[in-house]
Amino acid sequence: MTDEPYAPQTLSREDVDALPGVSVIDFGTQWCGHCNAAQPLIGKVMADYPHVRRLKIEDGSGRRLGRSFKIKLWPTLVFMRDGQEVGRLVRPTRIGDIEQAFQGLATKA
Repeated sequence: MTDEPYAPQTLSREDVDALPGVSVIDFGTQWCGHCNAAQPLIGKVMADYPHVRRLKIEDGSGRRLGRSFKIKLWPTLVFMRDGQEVGRLVRPTRIGDIEQAFQGLATKA
């Protein structure tokens, strides 16, 4: 899971807003040192949440999806439930912060 590259944007904001269930959108780039450092931590937590959809979206200047979420720093994890943002984590460096964000996603109704 951590070896998956950030995919060029293929989804529109409307597509993302229509996603059912729980999702995490991971905005970043392959060359971002902060993104690369966070990947093992994110992957470890993701292993405990197989029902959560993860979308790794390459972000950058002019990328509409990232701009629609007002992404400023990478990586930024946007936690979604049925198309609604329910949380966000910017540049996570501690596994405990990531675990807490995932627990919040799993417990929110």
